[in-house]
Amino acid sequence: MKRVVLYFILILIFSCVSQKIPSKKLSQIQFTTPKIKIDSNHIKIELENPVHSPLRVVFKSNNQSLNTELDKLGSIELSAKLDTIIIIKSIANIDQNTKFNYNWYFGNTSRTIEQIKLALPFPRGKKYKVVQGNNTNFTHNTDYSRYAVDLDLKIGDTICSATNGFVVGVIDKYKFGGKSPKWRDYANYITIYDPTSGIYTQYVHLTENGSLVKVGDKVKQGQAIGLCGMTGRTYSEHLHFNCLIPADNSDGLKSISFEFIGGYQSEALKKDDILGH
Repeated sequence: MKRVVLYFILILIFSCVSQKIPSKKLSQIQFTTPKIKIDSNHIKIELENPVHSPLRVVFKSNNQSLNTELDKLGSIELSAKLDTIIIIKSIANIDQNTKFNYNWYFGNTSRTIEQIKLALPFPRGKKYKVVQGNNTNFTHNTDYSRYAVDLDLKIGDTICSATNGFVVGVIDKYKFGGKSPKWRDYANYITIYDPTSGIYTQYVHLTENGSLVKVGDKVKQGQAIGLCGMTGRTYSEHLHFNCLIPADNSDGLKSISFEFIGGYQSEALKKDDILGH
């Protein structure tokens, strides 16, 4: 009887801990803080791109005259692994008290995207069931996730890269998840960029320390890259797979339809369909 009571106490403790939202949001890349030098009425901005992917950076400030110029400048595009210097001249009323904030986004929105066939995101010889298809009500109903597919991989199951490319983002230090939308930003995941096609693929809900790759690694289609888990916004163990391209929106990327090798069309996939090599 004591063992049974202890078991339920442990379950209760685990449930309480697992529902706690992390106190800190992690970033999938280590983006170096821009170096900004103000000299008279000129501003020099030095930017570093740490990944094998184009990036876009958008600045705002607390100076209206400067914001007008920044709006004209729009997104500052950084080529993959290259640094960039921006000089803005003839700005009125700027001084050392001028404050800046910025956001960065993956990709170049002007490049042409090449449609390619993707490998199934798990090892050959395996079969998995679809647990949520595209454009469905729970979480696959926004521009960022519309064509995503969830597969019933179990905790610890191997995840494979659907494309060739470079690892441009990794988070794998979160432990838990939950159904609430509050958990959306606390999933472990990997982002891979294929420079040939311009496509980004994401592999979401990895287990803690479940990435087998790091930012900067070059990967091949079909290569093992991570281990499935149950982190972020989810109440069940599964792999959330998404194919994305650059977009001018708050996320910087948008979900697109795709085709897996074997003829599996993302738009046609529905719950309980079985995918396999």
